[in-house]
Amino acid sequence: MLTPVILAGGIGMRLWPLSRRHYPKQFLPLAGETSLLQQTLARLEGLATASPVVVAHQDHRFLVAEQLRQQDFEDATLLLEPEGRDTAPAIAVAALAASAQGDDPVLLVLPSDHLIDDRMAFQASVGRAMALAERGWLVTFGVTPTHAETGYGYLQRGAPVGDEGGYRVRRFVEKPDRETAQTYLDSGEFLWNSGMFVFRASRYLAALEQRQPAMLGACRRAFAGAYADLDFLRLDAEAFAACPANSIDYAVMETTDDAAMVTLEAGWSDVGSWSALWEHQAHDAHGNVLRGDVIVEDSHNNLVHADSRLVTMLGVDDLVIVETSDALLITRRDRVQAVKQIVAQLQAAGRREPIEHPRVYRPWGHYQAIDAGPRYQVKRIHVAPGARLSRQMHHHRAEHWVVVSGIARVSIGDKTFLVGENQSTYIPVGQVHVLENPGIMPLELIEVQSGTYLGEDDIVRFDDRYGRA
Repeated sequence: MLTPVILAGGIGMRLWPLSRRHYPKQFLPLAGETSLLQQTLARLEGLATASPVVVAHQDHRFLVAEQLRQQDFEDATLLLEPEGRDTAPAIAVAALAASAQGDDPVLLVLPSDHLIDDRMAFQASVGRAMALAERGWLVTFGVTPTHAETGYGYLQRGAPVGDEGGYRVRRFVEKPDRETAQTYLDSGEFLWNSGMFVFRASRYLAALEQRQPAMLGACRRAFAGAYADLDFLRLDAEAFAACPANSIDYAVMETTDDAAMVTLEAGWSDVGSWSALWEHQAHDAHGNVLRGDVIVEDSHNNLVHADSRLVTMLGVDDLVIVETSDALLITRRDRVQAVKQIVAQLQAAGRREPIEHPRVYRPWGHYQAIDAGPRYQVKRIHVAPGARLSRQMHHHRAEHWVVVSGIARVSIGDKTFLVGENQSTYIPVGQVHVLENPGIMPLELIEVQSGTYLGEDDIVRFDDRYGRA
């Protein structure tokens, strides 16, 4: 039986402006109605697996928990990293957690932000990899290349291994230039490096002990000091911060003599850029990939994502246009790998657009800014059925709530009352209050804040069912 290890700690800034630090790409429905994380979980159906171990950043804990709940994976072990230290430490703490639950499990390590079209082909490759892993190999998946891609690392195929259709990995190669990538494609010896792995927990930990003893020691201390917080397991922050940051490829796979690979032909993509997403999606008759409210005339081979308004195109080709309520990206498809340079400029300027998504998710639901100006701010608030915000107060702002749909239970001071559709209430500055959805349908309301300071840090929480007080 396999233990899935889902790596959900990335930030995916090459898919800005949709992917942002507080709401990265693995939580977005970029290709279908469910998120990339949820599609990764669904890919396990039909495999004999134990409950997964999911490694995520602590800032995303409620996002991960809700998406797991929607996929009926509420029994997963959810490990929270206080900060990202790359894939080698993340897999190490997951291996320690999985080993604590059973005898030396075989781990299936999957990034949470990949697309795979053919689940049956994927599972067949997993079966071959598992057979090799049970014999002690550290196995990765090499994707048969379809073109000279410069955005992926490569694996050079070595001698065959065993009867499972596996091969030794002769070498790992970093992302090449165009000419080198074409040489790799023409040779037939090179495959794309998928970043997915299968191995026994003990074999990975032993390899890390040999090559990165300081890293493993820090991971052991971080896991030993972990503590439960609601349904999460928080790693010891000080110990994990002392862990060297490194990828599994650099830390283990490139130097071990036990690296093997199986081929994967399943329509794989790591969705590492907007052009990769364009290649992976269904096109219209003119080669366009369109999502949202988009009208196109005499335009070809474009990707357009309209999030909040109408986008029109006339007489343009080979563009990527991504629109959100607070940002607009326009670039040629052959320049999308440089999106991270735009993000770097925004970060250097201290802007919020690389960090915060227009829709902000909380454990009770989400809210979205509608308008703002001097001394006022307007938000649309969605409270999930049965959810309750913290008991809180604000020093600098008053709030007006207008219920659009559903029913709200409101407590202000020592009074509690219901507010229905088309009704409103007012919370004065400094007044302790609680908002709750007692119904079975979502609660939608408009909140108008007014005051001298409207920052999110002007919240004093007195009690909170989500442990934030």
